[in-house]
Amino acid sequence: MEGLTIRPETERDYRAVEELTREAFWNVYKPGADEHYYVHQMRSHPDFLPELAFVLELGGRIVGNIMYTKAWLEDESGARKEILSCGPLCVAPELQRRKLGRLLIEHSYEAARKMGWDVNVMFGNPGNYVSRGFVSCKRKNVSFIADGNFPTALLVSELVPGALDGRKWLYIPSTAADCCEDTAAVEAFDRSFPPKEKAWRPSQEEFYIYSHSSVVR
Repeated sequence: MEGLTIRPETERDYRAVEELTREAFWNVYKPGADEHYYVHQMRSHPDFLPELAFVLELGGRIVGNIMYTKAWLEDESGARKEILSCGPLCVAPELQRRKLGRLLIEHSYEAARKMGWDVNVMFGNPGNYVSRGFVSCKRKNVSFIADGNFPTALLVSELVPGALDGRKWLYIPSTAADCCEDTAAVEAFDRSFPPKEKAWRPSQEEFYIYSHSSVVR
């Protein structure tokens, strides 16, 4: 696709990125969305990594973006490894399924490797990410709770092959997304955007299945 540019996000992009995020996630995982509020709040959280926030432009219009926070893996001895956690990753709805998300991942991974990062762990729909090199957390022995729960939606990507050495790891996410638990604040922020109808979609049931299931073997 001609005319595509990936560049770092700047402060002047903030509102456009929030608008894009709202459009990309609206009614996908639940009626409405809260990801745009998460993006708005994430930028002031200490775990946010602004140097890994990128926007994708087409003809001067922002049509995609990717953002990261810090997260951690803890082994059985209690030693911690600082890692990346990706999201949100957004592409304008009319341009989805055209490998633009892959471009954003690859571009941000190149920058992340230069900074010394070697692992990315995130929650997401496996159907959207396994073709981009992500694998089930169980394959890398990364659990979400100490007794060994391997959520279907918890995905792992090694930026550097072999970065995870087979040890048992416990995933410890950032608290950046906790802001979305304040539903009143989410609704208040959403009212600063043009009204949109909340509705049910089959993708919401798909997300429920992924987010409430685990890999056991």
